[in-house]
Amino acid sequence: MGNDKGDCEPDMPARPALLSSCNNACLRKAARRLGKLYDAVLEPSGLKATQSILITQIHDLGDPTMAELANSLLMDLSATRHSLDPLIRDRLVRLRVDPRDRRVKRVTLTPTGVAKFKEAIQLWRKAQDRFEKALGPDRAARLRSELSFLASEEFKNAFEA
Repeated sequence: MGNDKGDCEPDMPARPALLSSCNNACLRKAARRLGKLYDAVLEPSGLKATQSILITQIHDLGDPTMAELANSLLMDLSATRHSLDPLIRDRLVRLRVDPRDRRVKRVTLTPTGVAKFKEAIQLWRKAQDRFEKALGPDRAARLRSELSFLASEEFKNAFEA
């Protein structure tokens, strides 16, 4: 077997790196890049992109339960709670017991949290504008559409079939 590596390894044809064709690896790599870019734009607010997403989702949902918030972000309850800890510590978010069911905790923005949301949303718009400019508005819209499908129950069911 004519290879430079001795007889321990058979001749292998040249092949692309396996991870370059892995959908999961490519998506995670892109998410890390995008997260860093959005973090940099959001830095003046003192929030990371992940924290901005949480605050925005709480704002959009109004007064969600922990479960509603977790489900809306496709997170489990413990990860959601862990992610909220810095926002609770900084008094941007508070948890309160639901008056109708004392076992349920609701997540609300504090007045400081609402102000931080308003500050962060302005910076987020800058990041969105940069994204749209770099990718192009049509490609950006198609990407969001595809990513929404990947996050859907329809895709999950098709993948698991």
